[in-house]
Amino acid sequence: MISQLWPLQTFDRQADFSIVERKLPHWSQAGCLCFITWRTVDSIPKSVLNRWHADRDTWLRNHGIEPNHEGWKLQLSELDQSLQREFVKTFSERWHRHLDACHGACPLNNPEISNIVAASLHKFDEQRYLLTDFIVMPNHVHLLAAFADEDGMLTQCESWKHFTAREINRRLGLSDRFWQQDGFDHLVRTEEHFDGFRRYIASNPMKAGLKDGESTHFSKELK
Repeated sequence: MISQLWPLQTFDRQADFSIVERKLPHWSQAGCLCFITWRTVDSIPKSVLNRWHADRDTWLRNHGIEPNHEGWKLQLSELDQSLQREFVKTFSERWHRHLDACHGACPLNNPEISNIVAASLHKFDEQRYLLTDFIVMPNHVHLLAAFADEDGMLTQCESWKHFTAREINRRLGLSDRFWQQDGFDHLVRTEEHFDGFRRYIASNPMKAGLKDGESTHFSKELK
C-alpha cells in the first residue's frame, strides 16, 4: 500500500535502484522522493537546447564522465562537492532560467488550462503516489512525489502527460504534440535537498516575473 511510504524517503545509495534508458537516463527507487520537470514542446528553442547539451557534455567529459553512459549521474555524484555545485550552478540553474524565460505559446498561463494539469496531479494522490508539491508554470511543470515501486515514476508521468495533452488539445482545438517527450527527474538525496526543492517550487512564479493567476501552486502540509 502507498501508505507504507511514510515517512517520506530520500535516496539510499545502499538500497536497490534502477536506471531506465530512454532519450535520457531516469533513476528510480521505490519510495524515494523525486523532483520532476516536464515542459511543453516549444518551451526552449532548439538552438538554445543544442548549445546547452553541447556545453554540458563538454563539462562532463572534461571531468572524466561520458555523458552517454547510463551511470553518468552516479559518477557526477562521486565528484568533489565543489565540482557538483559548479555543475548545478552552471547547467541546472541555466536550464531552469531558459524555462522561466517563458518561450513558446505558454498555454498553461490560462487558469482553465493549468487546472487540467493540477486536477490530474491530485487525482490519484495517496493511492498511486504521494504528492507533496507542484507548480504549473506557463510552459512547464515541477512536482515532488514518491512512488511505490521503481516503475511507478515513469509509468505515472506518461499517464499524466497523455491524459493532460489530450484534454488540453481538446479544449484548445489542437492536435499537435503538447509535451516534450522526455522530462527531467532527480532523486531527492537529503532532507535539505527536499526543503530546497519545495522552496524552489514555491518561489518559481516570482523568479519568472509572473503575475497572479499565471501559475498554479500546491504544497501539502507534512506532519
